[in-house]
Amino acid sequence: DIMRRHGASYRRENAGHCGRGERRVMGAIEACRTPRLGGHVDACEGCGLTSISYNSCRNRHCPKCQGAARRQWVAARVADLLPVPYFHMVFTLPPAIAGIAFQNKAIVYGLLMRISAETLQTIAANPKWLGAEIGVTSVLHTWGQAMTHHPHVHCVVPGGGLSPDRSRWIACRPGFFLPVRVLSRLFRRLFLAALQNAFSQGELRFFNELTHLNDDKAFTHHLAQARRVDWVVYAKPPFGGPGQVLAYLGRYTHRVAIANSRILKIDADHVAFRWKDYRGNGRNREKVMHLHPHEFIRRFLLHVLPTGFHRMRHFGFLANSHRRDRISLCRLLLGQPSSENRQPEPDDTSPRTPLHACPSCQQPMRRTGITVAPVAPPRPSSFRCDTS
Repeated sequence: DIMRRHGASYRRENAGHCGRGERRVMGAIEACRTPRLGGHVDACEGCGLTSISYNSCRNRHCPKCQGAARRQWVAARVADLLPVPYFHMVFTLPPAIAGIAFQNKAIVYGLLMRISAETLQTIAANPKWLGAEIGVTSVLHTWGQAMTHHPHVHCVVPGGGLSPDRSRWIACRPGFFLPVRVLSRLFRRLFLAALQNAFSQGELRFFNELTHLNDDKAFTHHLAQARRVDWVVYAKPPFGGPGQVLAYLGRYTHRVAIANSRILKIDADHVAFRWKDYRGNGRNREKVMHLHPHEFIRRFLLHVLPTGFHRMRHFGFLANSHRRDRISLCRLLLGQPSSENRQPEPDDTSPRTPLHACPSCQQPMRRTGITVAPVAPPRPSSFRCDTS
C-alpha cells in the first residue's frame, strides 16, 4: 500500500538518485498480488464459490512473498541438524566501515560473510580453544529496528566439530563456544586486511561524502582509525534444541527490512510502525516511529541487495561442496541412527496446490486450472521477477 500510494511521487522526487535495482524492487512490490501479474481461479469444493487469486511477485525483498521460500529452505535444513547444542554468533561492522559497505555492497557484504566465517573457523581450529573443523550457517542482515543501515551477520554454529583427522567428534564446553574478545580482534584484523587488499586492486569506489577515500593516504588513515575501536562480536545464549534452531532459521533467513505486521498506520503524510529501542533502559523498549512516506521508502530501499548476491551461505563442514558427506560422517561419529539422515519425503500439500478456506462455507478451495491473463500496467514499469 505504501509503495502504491507514494512510489510514483518518490520516483519523481528522486529521479536522479534511485538506481535500477531499487526501481525493480518498487515495481515488484507494487505489482504483487494485483491483476498486473495475472492469477488463477480457486473454487470451493462445498458451495462452488469461485474467487481469483492474483500471483505474487516472488521478489526476495517483498515481505509478502517469503513464506513459501522460507518453509522450503527450512525443510531442507532439517536434514543438516545434528544432536548437539547450537550457538548463535553476531558479527557487526562499525559505523566507519558500514559507510564503505553501503557504497560497495557486493564487495564489502561478501567480505563480511566470508571473514566472519573464517574468523570462527580459525579460532575453532586452534587446539587452545577447540581444535576442530566446525560448520557455519551465515545470514546477512543490513538493517536495524528503525530500518537504518546496520550491516551484520548472524551465524548459527553447531557446538563442536570434526577432529583434524576426522576420526572423532570434538564437543565444546557446556554453555561456551569460543571467546568473543579473541573473535573480535581477529575479525577486525582479517577484515581490515581484506578491505585494504580490495582497495589496492581497485575494487572499491567512493562518492559524495566519502569521495576523499579514493586517495591512498586518506583511505589508509581511515582504516587506522577503524583499527582503534572495538568491533562488536556478540554471542547469544545457546539454543535449547533443534526445535529452537529451526524456529530461529525460519524467522531470520528470509526476513526483509520490515514486516507488514509492524506497520500500524498509513496516511498521506506519515507511516507509523513499531520498533524496539535496544539502547534504551528499562523494559519499555517497544516504541512507535512516524516517518514521512518518502523517508520510509528511502530507508526500505537502503537494504536492496546487489543482483545475484547470496545472503545465506554455508561454511566449514556445512559447505555445499561436501555437506552431505560431512554430515553423514558427523552423524556416524555422534552415534546418531542412520535413519535420521534421510531426506524428508515430499509433502502432497506443498505450496504447488495451496488450500485456503471458503469465506462462505469454510470448505477447502482448490485451484481450478483456469488462469487469469496479466493486465498491462497503466504506466511503464521497471518490474522484473527476481527469484535469486
